[in-house]
Amino acid sequence: MGTGIRAEIRVDPDGTCPIVEASSGLGSPSYTIARSVTGSTAERVNEEFILESGGDPEASVELTEVFDYGAKRMYRFSRERGRGCPCEIVEVFDCPIVDLHSRDDSLYLVFHAADMDTLQETIVSLQDRFSEVDVRRLLRSEHDAPEANLVLLDRSRLTDRQREVLETASSMGYFEHPKGANAGEVADELGITTSTFSEHLSAAQSKLMDAILDV
Repeated sequence: MGTGIRAEIRVDPDGTCPIVEASSGLGSPSYTIARSVTGSTAERVNEEFILESGGDPEASVELTEVFDYGAKRMYRFSRERGRGCPCEIVEVFDCPIVDLHSRDDSLYLVFHAADMDTLQETIVSLQDRFSEVDVRRLLRSEHDAPEANLVLLDRSRLTDRQREVLETASSMGYFEHPKGANAGEVADELGITTSTFSEHLSAAQSKLMDAILDV
């Protein structure tokens, strides 16, 4: 048995998700999204989701109300696969989605990747398709390791600027060996001084280390 990684990703689906359309139109988050595929070649996908009641949701597909919980209502829709929505991209990498909901015009997906390479490939594929992809949390497990050794990384501990510094440095190869870019080159890309880059990087790394060491 190997290690696995649980990831929570926020994606702006760019008009590919009827659930986000319906949720945004009513100004209500969605809950308990369920997915299934039908047909001998799985050519269609069926989805159900729950919204707060108080209006008729609209989306680019036909929505059918299937259950009334009183304060909430469940809706269902069916459509062809292959529209390139975030869920389909994640599932290409054999990563079943275990939790899915929409909030503030974004889709939040939780899934398990078999290893770091699979996770990186999944994130890169999402970034190639969508303009906004944010890794919110990562939880990495180790086989036969005690629960205390599980590592939770919560990106909300970082400021927007600290995340930008880390992402730019990583994309330019600053953390590689040998380095793909030095501190001055990354700072120039960010439009800041080298000393300011070092300060942001040090603060971000300190927060990540505190999370890893549970400080």
